[in-house]
Amino acid sequence: MAATQRIVIENCSIATVDADDTEYATGHLVVAGNRIESLGAGRAPEGLENVVRRIDATGHLVTPGLVNTHHHFYQWITRGLATDHNLFNWLVALYPTWARIDEPMVRAAAQGSLAMMARGGVTTALDHHYVFPKGSGDLSGAIIGAAREMGVRFTLARGSMDRSEKDGGLPPDFAVETLEGALAATEETVREHHDASFDAMTQVAVAPCSPFSVSTELMREGAELARRLGVRLHTHGSETVEEEQFCKELFGMGPTDYFESTGWLGEDVWMAHCVHMNDSDIAAFARTKTGVAHCPSSNARLAAGIARVPDMLAAGVPVGLGVDGTASNESGELHTELRNALLINRLGAHREAALNARQALRLGTYGGAQVLGRAQEIGSLESGKLADLVLWKLDTLAHASIADPVTALVFGAAAPVTASFVNGEQIVENSRLLHVDEDAIARSTRDEAQRLARIAAQA
Repeated sequence: MAATQRIVIENCSIATVDADDTEYATGHLVVAGNRIESLGAGRAPEGLENVVRRIDATGHLVTPGLVNTHHHFYQWITRGLATDHNLFNWLVALYPTWARIDEPMVRAAAQGSLAMMARGGVTTALDHHYVFPKGSGDLSGAIIGAAREMGVRFTLARGSMDRSEKDGGLPPDFAVETLEGALAATEETVREHHDASFDAMTQVAVAPCSPFSVSTELMREGAELARRLGVRLHTHGSETVEEEQFCKELFGMGPTDYFESTGWLGEDVWMAHCVHMNDSDIAAFARTKTGVAHCPSSNARLAAGIARVPDMLAAGVPVGLGVDGTASNESGELHTELRNALLINRLGAHREAALNARQALRLGTYGGAQVLGRAQEIGSLESGKLADLVLWKLDTLAHASIADPVTALVFGAAAPVTASFVNGEQIVENSRLLHVDEDAIARSTRDEAQRLARIAAQA
């Protein structure tokens, strides 16, 4: 049996994001195989065996890898459209185009979305994909394959829609699945791709899209399916004032009460956005440990509002960060969401006390791991956890005069990623991806975006 190989990282600042927010001004971290073996102040212990690499990380901050909890990869090829719309008008404007995607488009869009996140410190990504046009190919397989090629830990939230325009929903009639078809395809995806092991690289969640594109039957039966299969549940919730009005008109209750009536509150559930939540909504999420994917840039882009993140955290609601689809957050980056979450929440009722730099970093790391149900494996730097970590370069002009490294990372300009590791394997070096050709991805996404635009224009 081959001896376990070790990587030693030294002379760096470390923010562990553990339960005590332990930090080291100058410390070390030892990776053995795919696990963090040890970490602490000063240099690594002498006499370590099978050290295959030593990294002098002077001038760097080491943190857990960032965890993305909400995204729509396919939107990469429809960036820059409907830029002055609110959510409902934006959806109406873009659904006719989205409903014409196919497997090559989705693969290219997934590669673009994953590449942008990975080169910016994301080690665990999620895609909520819910558009499955008839005859479009193996879209789930294309997305999972793109993540595997890049070396990113990945969750596919297998989405679905069965409420179209003729039923009072927003998607075009030809863009939705049947109830039976959606449930069967979702179960097949879980059985084929979900890995429940500790160091799983691919997991699957059951994820009907939203109350205004999904029937009550699909919500209820989707929850039953997820619990029967032992996987998590994800959907959009309480994103806009219009959604709240829609739920009250259609169901006679607000979104949170509706979710509870269909089995969609619980510690195995997380919702995207949750902007318009009152005290009783937050209390219900806290009581049931339902998680939230906070997407500050997308919420601002679509003028949805400011989520009550400080109140959620105070109540004990698990909260992580999400890029959201790149048709509503064109940058496609998660590390910028650390800063945006802090700044946007300070515009709310709590003002300067809303969030601080370390709370923002926790949202993007441990909070995301909680939301995805993987807090025992990732999200903090601790002995025995998986070696998903990032080296942020903070000794350049952009951050040189900021003494505190966590403040520099969150408040300052986007920091370069010198190295990013997933499962102990390096996937980024000097802000460039190691396993894929970024230039080829750029060409492919541009070509597929143009092809989709032509198809949509001819429809």
